[in-house]
Amino acid sequence: MSQREIIHTDDAPAAIGPYSQAVRAGDTVYLSGQIALDPATMTLVEGGIEAQTRRVFDNLTAVCRAAGGELADVVKLQIYLPDLSHFETVNAIMKEYLAEPFPARAALGVRALPKGAEVEIDGVMVLPD
Repeated sequence: MSQREIIHTDDAPAAIGPYSQAVRAGDTVYLSGQIALDPATMTLVEGGIEAQTRRVFDNLTAVCRAAGGELADVVKLQIYLPDLSHFETVNAIMKEYLAEPFPARAALGVRALPKGAEVEIDGVMVLPD
């Protein structure tokens, strides 16, 4: 197996636990879950599910770029929502950040997220040749 490379950028929130923003193994990058933390203040953005979802995608974009890719290189996303009534809102915002063909995806209802976040997204990216 290839060597692991830890990915870090100051353009995304620092890890709030014992994990890395992302780990690269070969051409595959495993993106840790992002919540809507502002990287500069490490506080949740205000503005509800729409603002939080955009911040999450901005954070993921920053980590993808730090790893040498783009959000368009993501092949799998997992979305975690404490309130599944936000499903359509997250879908609409996802279409602002990603174009067809969309990555594979799961959307899960969860009891709660760190810091009271309304959405968390993690994923897997495969870097282009």
